[in-house]
Amino acid sequence: MAQTSTAIPPIAAETGTKRMPKRGFAGRWRKSRYLLLMFLPCFVYFALFKYLPMFGIVISFKNYNLYKGVWESSWVGLKYYRMFFENPDFFKLLRNTILLGFYKLLFGFPAPLILALLLNELKNAVFKRFVQTVSYLPHFISNVVVASMVVLFLSPSTGAVNQLIAWLGFEPINFMVKPDLFRSIYVASEIWQHVGWETIIYLAALTAIDPMLYEAAEIDGAGRWRKLVHVTLPGIAPAIVILLILNVGKVLEIGFEKVFLLYNPATYETADIISTYVYRVGLMEGNFSYASAIDLFTGVVSLIFILATNAISRKVSETSLW
Repeated sequence: MAQTSTAIPPIAAETGTKRMPKRGFAGRWRKSRYLLLMFLPCFVYFALFKYLPMFGIVISFKNYNLYKGVWESSWVGLKYYRMFFENPDFFKLLRNTILLGFYKLLFGFPAPLILALLLNELKNAVFKRFVQTVSYLPHFISNVVVASMVVLFLSPSTGAVNQLIAWLGFEPINFMVKPDLFRSIYVASEIWQHVGWETIIYLAALTAIDPMLYEAAEIDGAGRWRKLVHVTLPGIAPAIVILLILNVGKVLEIGFEKVFLLYNPATYETADIISTYVYRVGLMEGNFSYASAIDLFTGVVSLIFILATNAISRKVSETSLW
């Protein structure tokens, strides 16, 4: 009598188990529903305030009339883009914006990293928490208050800085009307206001480094400096690269509020940037199409910066946003 045999699927024969059915959409939703619900406010925020307003880009190609509306306004194509490129102040605005953003990146980006590394070396937990608290509290102060503090501290008559200068026997300096000092004042105030808050990211990355790496380095005879160079910095390198890419993309997106509150006609030469110019031509003069064209140009350049920096980072360090 012929023997019959049952064919065993290759996977089942190797593992001795049955295939697990693939999870459908409902199964993935049940598994991740709490994470998705936590993400929902973030999605709503970006949808309402970031993506939905992008519809307004169309008015940069039209001679927008408030009474006619977007669709009834006449189409003018690239008229306002050419107007901006041919503007005598174009290169001055672009230069001021890039230089202000570059100085903020050059001095502001390493500041929280250095502070995080210094805090990481502290052994006294109480003092460490005190320094952290004091350093990130200015982040919660509004730009209006920070700008007012800067103006008060640098006042030529009653400012603490000028009182110190006078005490040392020098003439007081009217800082706020000197164009060559505006960038230094702006960058210094930005570092003071945000250095502690941005340090939190680096401190979180430092906690992910395996302590056994420090122990192994110490056994090999490494001191604090060598452990910093060979263990700490490589351990947080991905976080540094990601934050650098994001900050490069913001070079042209200098905060309008603080510049607007600190600058004055005497400092326009170095303080007038693209966002303040957009405010004047868009809101003060009512030329919404022209302002939208300038703003779209800034956004495209920022996107190019991010793409270029991300591509370079991916080739050099194999760490990137995507």
